[in-house]
Amino acid sequence: MSSTATPSSLDIRRVAVVGAGTIGASWAALFLAHGLEVVVSDPGAHAEGQTRARVQAAWPVLTELGHVQPGASPDALRFEPDLEAALAGVDFVQENAPEREDFKIDLFERMDAILPPHAIVASSSSGLIMSRLQSRCRHAERFVIGHPFNPPHLIPLVEVVGGSQTSAATIDRSIAFYRSMGKHPIRLNKEVPGHIANRLQAALWREAIHLAAENVATVADIDAAVSQGPGLRWALFGPHMTFNLGGGEGGLAHFMHHLLGPVQTWWDDLGAPDVTPELQRRLIEGVNAEAGHRSIADLVEARDSQLTALLKTLHR
Repeated sequence: MSSTATPSSLDIRRVAVVGAGTIGASWAALFLAHGLEVVVSDPGAHAEGQTRARVQAAWPVLTELGHVQPGASPDALRFEPDLEAALAGVDFVQENAPEREDFKIDLFERMDAILPPHAIVASSSSGLIMSRLQSRCRHAERFVIGHPFNPPHLIPLVEVVGGSQTSAATIDRSIAFYRSMGKHPIRLNKEVPGHIANRLQAALWREAIHLAAENVATVADIDAAVSQGPGLRWALFGPHMTFNLGGGEGGLAHFMHHLLGPVQTWWDDLGAPDVTPELQRRLIEGVNAEAGHRSIADLVEARDSQLTALLKTLHR
């Protein structure tokens, strides 16, 4: 990756959010809470109304978590459907367009031609490779992956990884910017499809599907095996540190000495399910039974309320 001199993250005051879906609106709320000048761009007919409603809905939680800076207001959001007008004079772009490589390549080329040279473009892409997305850009050094976890205004994680033409300065500046927004950015040393967190999620879900396919337990009980067990520990430590604690005073070395053999047999027995239409139907029926009478909106409200309580506890 190349290295060029760029302004510091402290110079980022104007931010454009391109793509106003759930993720884009969540990002916009967070940026607004930190007192930035925020413009959202999306050509959708109902995008502005939906974005403003989502930002307003996120504001009480951001206030409760202490993210809202003095003078910040959700009403400061500017909406501009025209991309060229939206990008005029901005310092940082958080892109949230559809997860299609061809679409993003075209979009990045368009944005690259509009933006001032110092501006960074960070993509919320959940798994695409930046080296390909930046391939037609003249200023490819300023493009980077900044993948959040949903919802971005609550979940601290941001995965940051550059492409083959991304400058080291862009990566450093992006990490510093996200950290100034109260996020927990992590640096990937190399590009992999799905980055880190989604690959870990996918690995766990694959085995959860296998267990359901083999009728080891119901969908609800398989979910409970995570949420009522290791998921609680994972809110505090990742898998390596969790097993380090599992080894007692001897730490991970003791754990591996005594339990790596059994764990290896479990790895060898993990499934690779064929997710047929019939299996998909069973999974959907299972998760609907788990949800009961709760709507998606009810579940999201419960999730965000409990996430807020957990985050407040963790940051005491």
